[in-house]
Amino acid sequence: MLPEKRIVSFIARHHVLTLATATSEGMPYCAACFYAYDKARNVIVFTSDDNTTHAQQMTANSSVACAINLETRVVGKVQGLQICGTVRRGAEEDKMVYIKRFPYAAVAPLNIWVVEPDFMKLTDNTLGFGKKLIWNR
Repeated sequence: MLPEKRIVSFIARHHVLTLATATSEGMPYCAACFYAYDKARNVIVFTSDDNTTHAQQMTANSSVACAINLETRVVGKVQGLQICGTVRRGAEEDKMVYIKRFPYAAVAPLNIWVVEPDFMKLTDNTLGFGKKLIWNR
């Protein structure tokens, strides 16, 4: 089941997320990543070198969280999405999703990762102050 169309639209309009990972002991870490969204499969595709802190943490602990935000100072326009899910290594199909969104990446060596969301919460003040749209797998 796909998320509500306003959630899908919000994800598709943006291209940078904040990824939160943690060590097996629970020490948190954040990283900003460019991403592509595959609406048909409801997955978020990004790339990260295996030597990064977050890649090493994702290898040890596949539970992740993400945030995608619209930057604005106007309270009535505030929008932000919180995601909880599981991350896995991407396949060729995922790589093609990423390259379609970022064609210049085709010439780079890519370590593709995929977030499979279990929970999403969009706060959207354009629908009313503090209005939240929630999706669960």
